[in-house]
Amino acid sequence: MTLSIAGKTAIVTGAANGVGLAIGRHFIDQGANVMFADRDEAKLEAELGEAEDEDNPSLRYFAGDLRERLTVANLLSATIDAFDRVDILINASRQVIPTDPLDPGDESVQTLLEQNLMTPLRLSQAIANRMLQQAEDSDDDGPAGAIVNIGSIAARRTQPDLLGFSISAAALDQATRSLAVHLAPRGIRVNGVSVGSVMSNALKTRLKEDDQLRGEIVDATPMGRIAAPAELAETVQYLASDASSFMTGQILTIDGGRTLIDPVVGPVH
Repeated sequence: MTLSIAGKTAIVTGAANGVGLAIGRHFIDQGANVMFADRDEAKLEAELGEAEDEDNPSLRYFAGDLRERLTVANLLSATIDAFDRVDILINASRQVIPTDPLDPGDESVQTLLEQNLMTPLRLSQAIANRMLQQAEDSDDDGPAGAIVNIGSIAARRTQPDLLGFSISAAALDQATRSLAVHLAPRGIRVNGVSVGSVMSNALKTRLKEDDQLRGEIVDATPMGRIAAPAELAETVQYLASDASSFMTGQILTIDGGRTLIDPVVGPVH
């Protein structure tokens, strides 16, 4: 089996910055066709240039709000128009909003479930159906496709002010496992990556607003630093490639060891 994704077509969401952008660029470097999808068209153009660059025919981008069902359908259509098929889906779009656990008027939980769970779930359903159609139309007995969901260690950690984000992250992990079981007999693998602190644009903004946050993150991470977005890309490639052909429903953790330690210092008994 091989790590190669050359010639494969991938859709990467949340691709205007941070993790999604890093994964998309890495996939391009590895010879894949990539549709970069994000709501921010200006940012996509600033990062990627013209959508149809003759010097880079393997790169396209799509701007739209993927919380809308029609936008999901349009993204799939645009990808098929550009590359004829889709083999890989990377759900890398995530949103973080603080939650007041005791405020019944706080709608952040609902908002984050829509963005961080329902959007990747609907997209996975649409893309999986296309992958199955492609498999039925092909004489190739190989795998039908691969889906990778980018989640968070917040699914397993408890921070009350991130109640909504934690719930949506945990729900995405369960969706990953459920889809994996359902799709495994039909040749589609579904796996996830649970990430710790990564230097995304959102985190950069938070670090500017909170002078102590960087130190708190570094102190809580055994490797003593914040990850660069590009550090996730090769793991995602592994999950998307035939190198992980007998692996599905798994959540790999990339967090510099953060989930391995108990923050309590000294004896606890």
